[in-house]
Amino acid sequence: MESRALAPEVDSEVKGNHEFRIWLGRVFPQLLLGFVLGLMIVGLSIASPVFLTWDNLRNVLDHSSLQIILAVGMTFVICTAGIDLSIGAVAALCGLCMATAMHGGWPVSLSILFGLGIGALVGVGNGLLVALLKVNPFIVTLGTMSVSRGLSLIITGGIPLYGFSKSFTWWGSGHIGPVNPPMLLAALLVVAGAVVLNKTRLGYYTLALGGNEEALRRSGVAASGYKVVVYALCGLTAALAGLVVTARLNTAEPLAGWMFELDTIAAVVLGGTSMKGGMGSIAGTVIACFLLGVLRNGLVILSISSYYQQLLIGVIILTAVVFSEIRSRKDLPNFEQ
Repeated sequence: MESRALAPEVDSEVKGNHEFRIWLGRVFPQLLLGFVLGLMIVGLSIASPVFLTWDNLRNVLDHSSLQIILAVGMTFVICTAGIDLSIGAVAALCGLCMATAMHGGWPVSLSILFGLGIGALVGVGNGLLVALLKVNPFIVTLGTMSVSRGLSLIITGGIPLYGFSKSFTWWGSGHIGPVNPPMLLAALLVVAGAVVLNKTRLGYYTLALGGNEEALRRSGVAASGYKVVVYALCGLTAALAGLVVTARLNTAEPLAGWMFELDTIAAVVLGGTSMKGGMGSIAGTVIACFLLGVLRNGLVILSISSYYQQLLIGVIILTAVVFSEIRSRKDLPNFEQ
């Protein structure tokens, strides 16, 4: 009789332990990243008294904000088991479109909207080719990267455009109290991205596209339409990055955004988003962006050659992919957020 009375409590405890293990599996990459980031901050603060000064920290935040803007959009794409290699070239193209419009006499606000629209349109094109024609996203976005970069060179003849009004350059180097506009843009995108991915139908279907697209389609959901929306969002975030880069440098470079895609994919995968799709974390992506930002800043402060940055990022990508592959083979739920 006593054993029967205790059975519900035992079942409840087992269920609680199981749920805790699931939760721990979801947040472990973020906890590990946070721990490594903390160690890096402590180590760099000991190695150099310059690191913890507000000017240096603001520099880290300012540069990390650009990567965060790109990485939020890329997180959604990789959650669908896709990839977008065109974001750097699209950022350059959109920046040039804004610059060309302003040089043509368009108002700053209209020029910015024009550039953002171009980015979203390129994303829609990527999404249509991937979703409707079933072309591999690696090939599609590789082609889009080449097309976008070629258009940028054709528009400018290889010559940068420069000299914009203060109302435009403010988006890259202005101030809102102690922070810069790129930091605010990144913060808004992070909040919006986290809410959409975790609390909305679009977020659920984004994860489902990577987890089991066929099952989603058979349930009556317009899977192709949602995939197009995801790529459009990635194109839009690339255009926002183009706005920040162009405004920050006061120059529209046809070769701007070179290798942006490598850093962005590294941050997203390092943050716990699976390359196979079905699980992703905006929080993990943000922590990874800060970790990479602190790493670059630390290399500069310690006077270590910038050549090592590319080597370290490559190692980080390989390590993150290996851990992601190992983790995806474990018996964990498919839709982790």
